[in-house]
Amino acid sequence: MANIDELKNTGLKATLPRLKILEIFQTGSQRHMTAEDVFRVLLNEHSDIGLATVYRVLTQFEQAGILERSHFESGKAVYELNEGTHHDHLICTSCGKVEEFYDAEIERRQQMISKDKGWILQDHAMSLYGLCGDCVKKR
Repeated sequence: MANIDELKNTGLKATLPRLKILEIFQTGSQRHMTAEDVFRVLLNEHSDIGLATVYRVLTQFEQAGILERSHFESGKAVYELNEGTHHDHLICTSCGKVEEFYDAEIERRQQMISKDKGWILQDHAMSLYGLCGDCVKKR
């Protein structure tokens, strides 16, 4: 019931594709997903929701503020639930793993640098690229 209410609060009708895609983001083990990732989950669940519908719903969710979209090294849009808190990302250049982090000192320094240069910082996105621990161990 909460998903239906959540969609209605954003002005979206609670259609089966929207409910299913929202559920994937809320309960799935993968937090950052491309449209193709979502579509694969739907295929594994034997859903008849098409890829074009997935793209459309993801765009609607982004516009409604339910999801946030990022563009990492792959160039593909990657979506995650908008939980209202800021965080940055570590992206593995080998396996594509995305890990979130927050560091108060980094945030403080960005504000200081912006202020020192006469800027008013409104938003930012930081993505750090490298090898995750698993890929380092494989080398």
